[in-house]
Amino acid sequence: MSTVARDDAVVRTRGLRKVYGELIAVHGLDLEIARGEVFGLLGPNGSGKTTTIRMLCGLVVPTSGTATVAGLDVVTNTEGVRRRIGYMSQRYGLYDELTVAENLRFYSRVYGLVGDDREQRLAAHVESLGLGARLSQRAGTLSGGWKQRLALACATAHHPDLVFLDEPTAGVDPAARRTFWDTIYQLAREGTTILVTTHYMDEAERCERLAFLSRGQLIGLGTPAEIVRQFNAQTVEDVFVMLQQRDEVDDARRA
Repeated sequence: MSTVARDDAVVRTRGLRKVYGELIAVHGLDLEIARGEVFGLLGPNGSGKTTTIRMLCGLVVPTSGTATVAGLDVVTNTEGVRRRIGYMSQRYGLYDELTVAENLRFYSRVYGLVGDDREQRLAAHVESLGLGARLSQRAGTLSGGWKQRLALACATAHHPDLVFLDEPTAGVDPAARRTFWDTIYQLAREGTTILVTTHYMDEAERCERLAFLSRGQLIGLGTPAEIVRQFNAQTVEDVFVMLQQRDEVDDARRA
């Protein structure tokens, strides 16, 4: 199983737990994710993925355990954590009436970029993501693939240590998905840690390591090949389907 050098962990959780009434949403999660790693967090609906991400973002307070992002405690230094992360969800979050450039400037201000630092960072970012020719175009007129690329640019304009990508390619055509993943790899090579959730198992197999959650518990951790061996399966998709079917059977028994 893959390990992470202690000094290189951008995400570290120990016994992380979240309880809502009688529901244990996340149970005793121990996890480390390295700087520049492309890491997949997978599991059926209700497995604890969203709650885990919300705790790491500082949006939900853990019931017990600890979590740090870029060395900052998610409970005692929430604002510091939020300045060090970026977030891109499957829900379209751009402002249609604003141009590409205006969206970038708005989100860069949200993340604390100002003055010359902002302009220099945005200029380099626009070039690396190929957005230069579309700066004056209104976001609402972009195709799905370009909207996705702009959303990623907005989430990473401040050069965060960690970017959460929550189902980022839902509804995007295969060619745009491939381009998007090329961009993800480039960000990772530059030192940004990527944490992605996805229901596309071909994308899951692009991650360096995967964590599988089920009923709030970590039940598999490793490279895609290691995950397949752990579950005695043929593919990562087989593992996902097996877990989903198992959870559905458990739900039926409880009903």
